[in-house]
Amino acid sequence: MRLTKHGHACVRVEHEGSTVVIDPGMFTEPEAVDGADVVLLTHEHPDHVDAANLRRTDAPVLTIAAVAARLRADAPDVAERVRVVAPGESFEAAGVPVTAVGELHAVIHPEMPRFDNSGFTLRLGDLVVHHPGDALVVPDADVDLLLVPSSAPWLKASEAIDYAREIGAPRNLAIHDRIYTDAAHGMLAGHMRHFLEPAGQEYLRLADGEDLPAGPAAG
Repeated sequence: MRLTKHGHACVRVEHEGSTVVIDPGMFTEPEAVDGADVVLLTHEHPDHVDAANLRRTDAPVLTIAAVAARLRADAPDVAERVRVVAPGESFEAAGVPVTAVGELHAVIHPEMPRFDNSGFTLRLGDLVVHHPGDALVVPDADVDLLLVPSSAPWLKASEAIDYAREIGAPRNLAIHDRIYTDAAHGMLAGHMRHFLEPAGQEYLRLADGEDLPAGPAAG
């Protein structure tokens, strides 16, 4: 398994000949989708879905109904390749077993409407990887690698820490990281490691385009 961190919330997973790209949004370099066999989209916010990036590939797009509706309105040429998956549904994405997890975006403010959001749990042989999108929903699976949001208008550091602790994954890779400065990410990393390392959990952040290094759950 090869996992590459791309801009903001996007990751590219290559496993047994299949390439799955998740959330190539407006902060993601276009080449992240090159050669993709399938693209997964968690929700409709532009930092997670960008029509120009989707037009760069002819791969099928698997996503929830709300995103499909937005693409039909804004990018009908892309919408022709969309397959809708439902929250809780298990399916295959280019041969990779995936489950859609959760239904709603995290609360930004109580007076703002909540968007639909489903994260994705991928089963890559013996390795389970979870990408939550913009939510802190705990999947019904033992997760080996959590792609943990690290900066967002809807997220406090304590919430990111508690989310990682509740899931208990041996490895935790920072995503959704474009909002903070490097100084803020350094402070967050210190807090995350303070709380996670005593429980045997690793926290790391990669540069855009960097591969996840080998580790206890990397296989």
